[in-house]
Amino acid sequence: MADMTQQLQEQVLQARTNGQKLNIVGGGTKSFMGRSADSEAGTLSLAEHTGIVEYHPVELVLTVRAGTPIRDIEAALAEEGQCLHFEPPRFGDASTIGGTLACNLSGPARPWSGSVRDQVLGIRLLNGKGEHMRFGGQVMKNVAGYDVSRLQAGAMGTLGAITEISMKVMPKPAATATLVEEMALEDVIDYMNRRAGEPKPITGACWVDGKVYLHLSGARSAVEATAEKWSGDVMEGGDDFWQQVRDMQHEFFAGNEAPLWRFSVDSTAPNPKVEGNWFIDWAGSQRWFRGEATLGDLEPLARTAGGQVSLFRGGDRSGEVMHSQPEALKAIQRRVKNSFDPDGIFNPGRLYSWL
Repeated sequence: MADMTQQLQEQVLQARTNGQKLNIVGGGTKSFMGRSADSEAGTLSLAEHTGIVEYHPVELVLTVRAGTPIRDIEAALAEEGQCLHFEPPRFGDASTIGGTLACNLSGPARPWSGSVRDQVLGIRLLNGKGEHMRFGGQVMKNVAGYDVSRLQAGAMGTLGAITEISMKVMPKPAATATLVEEMALEDVIDYMNRRAGEPKPITGACWVDGKVYLHLSGARSAVEATAEKWSGDVMEGGDDFWQQVRDMQHEFFAGNEAPLWRFSVDSTAPNPKVEGNWFIDWAGSQRWFRGEATLGDLEPLARTAGGQVSLFRGGDRSGEVMHSQPEALKAIQRRVKNSFDPDGIFNPGRLYSWL
């Protein structure tokens, strides 16, 4: 554990003086996301900026440095029977909490337990002027005005280097079970939405390879009663299956070079009519697609389905990989970027070529 704030601040100030750009890196497990990093930029590494700053199990609040590996956080929480409710994906043992927030990553329970963005109470951030700033706090009532803490979710480091995060934690569920049954793709969207709408302890709903999987978590009596009432077989090793889905270790995600597209759409929308392989998650609101396509091909399909699409992994990352934005929203994003990073030091072009 080490507090590297002073060293990081000095490096940012030096980079600003020298007119140098900086690529922010933690554990490096999410380097495949976004556009290709600027090869001429320097590296601002938070890999050594680690450790739990404060942990109050009774108050369900945790404060950690941004470079802290998720596995270390989960180990500390497990000792108190607690967990990160948004089920952060881990793409390797070095995956950090700062990178998870910056990339806005949440696991299979996201529609029911909330996203990483929902769990954040406050942050500390190094902006492009080298100022170490604090936003939010350690309780919900401290969040007022513009919620800068949550603005970092999905910003991919373009607004500054997150150094510290305060977030909510939750008790681990007493019991879990996974139900599985065969179902056609054309039937599964309606089925998952109906199940998700019932007052039952569901915390996961996905479809792949002709089978639908439902994850139940909560009080043992509620889990057992629901498993008995709903259709489907109880799956042995169900928790391992959901861990593979969370960490994108399921065989559907194999092959880092092949384009992997992420649709974030209305959960009830019919599945886009495009040839390729699909993995339906979040009861229909997150849909993964593997197939030959371009962003221009898929954006109209995503809009029709009430959402957006991005090239999550693989493919050509020299061009745009995020869903295109209207000019009004571009103008707002540029103003926000200029407020935090007026010299454009951090992660140039990583999110969009124009940012």
